[in-house]
Amino acid sequence: MGLEWTDQWLMKVSEITGKPIPDSLTKERGRLVDMMTDSHAWLHGKRYAVWGDPDFTMGLTKFLLELGAEPLHVLCHNGGKRWEKAMKKMLEDSPYAQNTRLYSKHDLWHMRSLVFTEKPDFMIGNSYGKFIQRDTLHKGKQFEVPLIRIGFPIFDRHHLHRMTTLGYEGAMYILTTLVNAVLERLDEETMIMGKTDYNYDLIR
Repeated sequence: MGLEWTDQWLMKVSEITGKPIPDSLTKERGRLVDMMTDSHAWLHGKRYAVWGDPDFTMGLTKFLLELGAEPLHVLCHNGGKRWEKAMKKMLEDSPYAQNTRLYSKHDLWHMRSLVFTEKPDFMIGNSYGKFIQRDTLHKGKQFEVPLIRIGFPIFDRHHLHRMTTLGYEGAMYILTTLVNAVLERLDEETMIMGKTDYNYDLIR
C-alpha cells in the first residue's frame, strides 16, 4: 500500500524477473505523485483513528505518513508482538507519528473510548465504526468524528469492497477518498458555523 512500498515491491519483482518495470506503471506512479502534491495542503496535519487487520493497518498507516497526515490511534484486534515491533520501527522514522499510539488485542469498544478521550479528525475502518460515529454525533454535529469506510467488511455501502487499496491505483483511490472526506467535512463545518465558503474553486 502507498507509494514507497509499491516502489520497493515493483523493483524487487523487476530484479527477480530481470524485466523492466512497464511504462504504464511508471505513468501510474507519476499520476499518484501529482495527486499527492495537489492534496497535501488538505491532508497535512489531519489526525486519524485507524483499525483493522495487521497488514491493512500497517499499509494504511505508512501511506498516511507519506501524505503528511497523523495516525493518532492505530488499533489491531489481532495484532501481536511482531506487528507492534514492525509498526514501532516504521513510526519512529516519521515526524508525523510523534503522537501515534498502538493498540493490539483490543476491540472497537476500546476504540470508542479512545475517540471520546482524544478526538481525531476522522476514523478509517470498516462498517462497524458507524456506531462510534453515531455516538459522537449525539453530542452535537460539531463533535462528530466522521467515518471513512476503507477496509473489511463494508456492509452498508455498495461496491466499496471492489475498490483496490493496493499498488499505485489503490493509493490513488485511498487518497481520493481521504481528501474528499476532508472537503466534505469542511463544507459541513462552514454551514454549521454560518461562515462563508473557504475558497473560490466553484467559480474558477
